[in-house]
Amino acid sequence: MNVLHVYRTYFPDPPGGLQEAIRQICLATQAKGVNPRIFTLSPNPHPREVDFPEAQVWRSKSWAAPASCDLGGLDSVRRYRELADWADVLHFHFPWPFGDVLRLLGDRSKPAVMTYHSDVVRQRWLGYVYGPVMRRMLDSMSAVVATSPAYAQSSPVLTELVDPQRVRVIPLGIADYAKNDVLASERDPLARLALDDRPYFLSLGVLRYYKGLHTLIEAASSIPAQLVIAGSGPEMPRLRRLAQERGATNVIFAGQVSDAEKVALLKGCHGLVLPSQVRSEAFGMVLVEAAMFAKPLVCCEIGSGTSYVNEHGVTGFVVPPETPGELAGAVNALLTDAQRAREMGAAARRRYERLFSDEALGSSYVSLYEHVLGDSPARD
Repeated sequence: MNVLHVYRTYFPDPPGGLQEAIRQICLATQAKGVNPRIFTLSPNPHPREVDFPEAQVWRSKSWAAPASCDLGGLDSVRRYRELADWADVLHFHFPWPFGDVLRLLGDRSKPAVMTYHSDVVRQRWLGYVYGPVMRRMLDSMSAVVATSPAYAQSSPVLTELVDPQRVRVIPLGIADYAKNDVLASERDPLARLALDDRPYFLSLGVLRYYKGLHTLIEAASSIPAQLVIAGSGPEMPRLRRLAQERGATNVIFAGQVSDAEKVALLKGCHGLVLPSQVRSEAFGMVLVEAAMFAKPLVCCEIGSGTSYVNEHGVTGFVVPPETPGELAGAVNALLTDAQRAREMGAAARRRYERLFSDEALGSSYVSLYEHVLGDSPARD
C-alpha cells in the first residue's frame, strides 16, 4: 500500500513537533507493510528528494510563508499530482491551507484521510479568509482523525463541519527509546548544566508563547526543587527576564539539548511539567516521552489532548492554566510523596504502552487506510 503524507515542512528543515509526529506515523506503518512518501515545501529544496529511514521526502520550493502557511508554485502542483497518482491513499496533515489547495486542484476521487492536529488558534483571521476552501477540503476526506477524544469533542471545526461518522480518534505515538543506550558516547551529558543534588522537574520543548512557562517561573519560589527548562525558541529572552525579576534562582535554562542530554534529563527528572495554557498545545508529545520513561506528569486542563495523555490522579495531576499556586501544589505533591510519584510514573508507562506506542499507532493507521481503500470513492 502506497501512502503519501502532505504537509508544509519536513526534515531536514528546522524540526518541530508535527514533523516528528509524521515521522513516527511513517515508521509505525512502514513496519506493517505500508510504503510511505512525504511531499513538502522547503525554502531551499536541494536536493529535491531526500531519503530517510521512515520515507522518501519529495520537496518543492516554498516561495513565501505568511502566518506560517508555506506557499508553493506550479512546480509544487505538478509534483503533488505526480505523487498523488502513485499513492493508494493520501494523508494530509492539518493545518496547512496550501495543502487544501493542492487537494482541490488534484484528483479528488483518490481516497484521502486527514490528521487534524490543531485548530487555528492565533491566526483567527486566516480561518475567515480560507474557510470555504477548508470546508471543501474537509468534505473531500474519507476520514478525519483527531489525536484525542477531548479534541474531537471540543474542536468547533470537528464538531460543526465534519460528519461524526467520518471522525476517528487515533492518538499520536512514538517508538520506545527509553531503553536505548544513547549515552555511551558522552561521559556526563548533564555536566554543563551544573545540577546540584536536589531533585529536578523537567519542562521540555520549543519555547513558544503557548507553553505557559511564565506560570512555572512564577510558581518557582514555592517549589523546593530545581526546574530545568530545556529547549530554545522565541520566548527565551522574555522568560529569562521574568526569572530574573522573580528571583527564581532554581530555574535552569538548559537551552537546546542533544539527544543524549534529552535522554539523561528524562531519566533523571522527578517528573515532567507542561504548563501550556492555550489549545495551540493540541497534544503534548513530551508528555508521552516522559510517560515512556515512567515519569509522573503535571499539565493544565485546556480542553486538548494534554489531559488525555495525562490522566488526572492516575498518571499525574491536571491543574487549571495560569494558576501558579495550583501548579506548585501539584509539583510539590510529587516531590513530597515519593511512593505516589513512583506509582503514577508506573501508571504513565502502562498508559504509554497501551495507547501511545508505535505498535498502537501503526495498527490504528493501517486499519484506517484499509478501511478507506475498501470504502466508496472520496467525497466531492
